[in-house]
Amino acid sequence: MGPDEKTIQEQIASGQIPTRQINADVPTEEIELPSKGKLYPEGHPLATGKILLRYPTAREEDILTSRNLLQKGTAVDMFIRSIIVDKTINPDDILLGDKNAIIIASRIMAYGKDYQAQVECPSCSEKNTFGIDISTFESKTIDEVDKALSNDFEFVLPSSKAVVRYKLLTDRDFKNIDNILKSNKKSLRLQTSAEMTTRLKVTITSINGSDDRNEIKNFVDTMLSIDSKALRDEMNRITPDIDLKFLFECENCGHEERMTMPLGINFFWPSTEQ
Repeated sequence: MGPDEKTIQEQIASGQIPTRQINADVPTEEIELPSKGKLYPEGHPLATGKILLRYPTAREEDILTSRNLLQKGTAVDMFIRSIIVDKTINPDDILLGDKNAIIIASRIMAYGKDYQAQVECPSCSEKNTFGIDISTFESKTIDEVDKALSNDFEFVLPSSKAVVRYKLLTDRDFKNIDNILKSNKKSLRLQTSAEMTTRLKVTITSINGSDDRNEIKNFVDTMLSIDSKALRDEMNRITPDIDLKFLFECENCGHEERMTMPLGINFFWPSTEQ
């Protein structure tokens, strides 16, 4: 390993990405975001509804195969950060559905549209491996998002009739939820996961006009299950995203079901499978 390569590997291992000028010989591609940019603040670079990505190179393969980043679970995030052309865009600000679109587009740009997915049959537990053309996945059309002026939505709970205002989650929100859950697990030694209530506490911005965080937390902890499910269903319904559903047919038992394609590090770099 030469000195330059060693430096690159050290930067990758420490969670940094080498700063470099975009090579004019490396092509770029503009992709459309499922949110159409509607949910970003005015003037935000993603408010255009599009993002310019640079085609991945061998440098990005270094990121995807970095043991340190794989262990930390940050390899995909670093990969995405590296290929976004506009460096004023913070990947943490990207809505989760838009991030999925970027992941799909960058996988096609890196390794093509054909993906060998491994899926466990929900009926007989047999693992099936078969090819999926990921270029066929399309964005969901959502009227509420098309009409939205900001990332702010209202929903009246069916049982309590409380008026809830909420936002759709960004990657930063998702990481914040993960950090809260890890912190609670260490300090409180919880026997059960509080993921559902934690997600609602981060997502909800006001209850009956009050944005007091303690009131919101207390409300969520005592929310009736029927209201909680209705709110979660509504959030899922209007979240802009890529529809990753495909028709699964088990080769062992013949079970058929529309399932969601799994996304993971092997989605980018199949040879990392052991």
